[in-house]
Amino acid sequence: MGEKPLKILACGDVEGSINAVFNRVRTIQKKSGQFDLLLCVGNFFGSSPGAQAEWQEYKSGAKKAPIHTYILGAASQETLRFFPSADGCELADNITYLGRRGVFTGASGLQIAYVSGREGQQDPTPAHCFSPKDLTQLVEPLISNNQFRGVDILLTSQWPRGVWQYANSPEVNTKFCGTTSISHLAYKLKPRYHFAAVEGVHYERLPYRNHVVLQENTQHVSRFIALATVNNPEKRKYLYAFNIIPMKSMEASELVKQPQDVTESPYSRMVRENTLSDPTVQEPASQFFFDLGKKQRGGGRGQGGRGRKRPSDGVGQNQGQPWDSDRQSQRLPFDLDRPKQPRRPREFPSLALTDTHTHPPTPLYTHPHPHRLPPSHVCLSLSGSAQPSGPCWFCLASPQVEKHLVISIGTHCYLALAKGSLTPQHVLVLPIGHYQSVVELSSEVVKELDRYKMAVRTFYKSKGQRCVLFERNYHSQHLQIQVVPVPEDKCTTEDIKEAFMLQAQEQNMELMEIPQHTDLKQIAPPGTPYFYVELDSGEKLFYRIQKNFPLQFGREVLASEALLNIPERADWRECKQTPEEEEGLSKQLRNDFQPYDFALED
Repeated sequence: MGEKPLKILACGDVEGSINAVFNRVRTIQKKSGQFDLLLCVGNFFGSSPGAQAEWQEYKSGAKKAPIHTYILGAASQETLRFFPSADGCELADNITYLGRRGVFTGASGLQIAYVSGREGQQDPTPAHCFSPKDLTQLVEPLISNNQFRGVDILLTSQWPRGVWQYANSPEVNTKFCGTTSISHLAYKLKPRYHFAAVEGVHYERLPYRNHVVLQENTQHVSRFIALATVNNPEKRKYLYAFNIIPMKSMEASELVKQPQDVTESPYSRMVRENTLSDPTVQEPASQFFFDLGKKQRGGGRGQGGRGRKRPSDGVGQNQGQPWDSDRQSQRLPFDLDRPKQPRRPREFPSLALTDTHTHPPTPLYTHPHPHRLPPSHVCLSLSGSAQPSGPCWFCLASPQVEKHLVISIGTHCYLALAKGSLTPQHVLVLPIGHYQSVVELSSEVVKELDRYKMAVRTFYKSKGQRCVLFERNYHSQHLQIQVVPVPEDKCTTEDIKEAFMLQAQEQNMELMEIPQHTDLKQIAPPGTPYFYVELDSGEKLFYRIQKNFPLQFGREVLASEALLNIPERADWRECKQTPEEEEGLSKQLRNDFQPYDFALED
């Protein structure tokens, strides 16, 4: 399929040797090029004064991680103080704490499941430990989807007990190493790569099957890699580099290829003997997971021993009901609390977009597919989106939206003329449901958003124009992707890039260039204020907003003498037009864009 692999580094216990691991990463990147992610398992922080001093340099901004770094939470009581809460958050520039447990899914489709800390041995569970409830809430939404085949990567601090069965032996005391709850997790999630640490040794197990030969369809293999501690005196391996194409993007025949040294699953005997359960829990294993002796789609008992019907539509939870009510408002990008997008009703009443200030309503634009238009009472429930806290000018069903500006309406997104536009073809791409930023969008919405971006690019190109997109997630309630055409004869893509860079420098802002295939969610968790630019070459620029960001920055750069040379139009409020003028522009743009409007064909 030609999918470009992601380049990833995994690291064992850092234990406060932050400079050492980042220096090693710089050396690797100098030789092998830029990597996309660094994933750290085990204890990232150290308790010594030297380790705390090292961390303070990164926390204060005096030093910066050379790669997008994601770490697990505390695996010891001593390091709890470095984590402000159990929820994921950014700890320093380029260093993000994933959270207690969850799933991180990038736009590339790469799916990373993770569990922080050690297995809890008491009730209530200490903050640096995980409980059976944590594992249940991670596993159930995934395996409830009948399309689930496994995850790309699993991150845990502790080893899975018995992972060495049918394979090479590790240099650890196997009587005390690992926990069956992590074995259970690995068995259910079927990771292509599973990384762990805390034992202080490097161990790379032979790949193992996730199916029974001659009894089940062939599935992908799993690889377990345990990594040693950074700067260990025995020089054991603590950093592991690999390339991976997300499972979602691979042909089935390629995904299930079996290497020559593949073994049986180390957990298969435990499943047969029904010993793969959590030894710290008095109830049977099905109290927290579905019975391993049954098919994944079989019945089971929910929490507290009460029966709970498994979803039958592939959604990991009932609509609008999070698996953990205590975490309902968390909504992390790598958490599965957000419900899957509900299916749109087959038909809606015929509805013409009208000027809401006119009585009786005068039709301004009748959509060629009126059944696409959601009635106001359901619009905000589409796409699993949130309800706005107040009136929203951009939710399509809102009375405040100026519908005469709408150019095209899809299933999840719509295209509209920008109010006070820089040029007559300056448009906005917006989600129909209420989302604040790109990083909060569901995969279905992202897919259609990308289709609109591609359609507008093609439209601009046919007119000899370059396409510049930007988003400002700062002092904005509803996501707006600004899409602006720049005539090819006015400037090159490099000129546009340089204009953004220079203007940012003049305002003491560090506009970073990020790899083209990097998912924005990897560097900006929801709630992070940012400014983002995408050029027609695919190059991406990113700035994490600190404070006092100029709200018209994107327009100011594009309106500057170096580019469009219309500095008087930098502020949209200086470019207001009458509703009649706006309707005229919208009508012309709708006609011009029609050959590129995929929504008319779907």
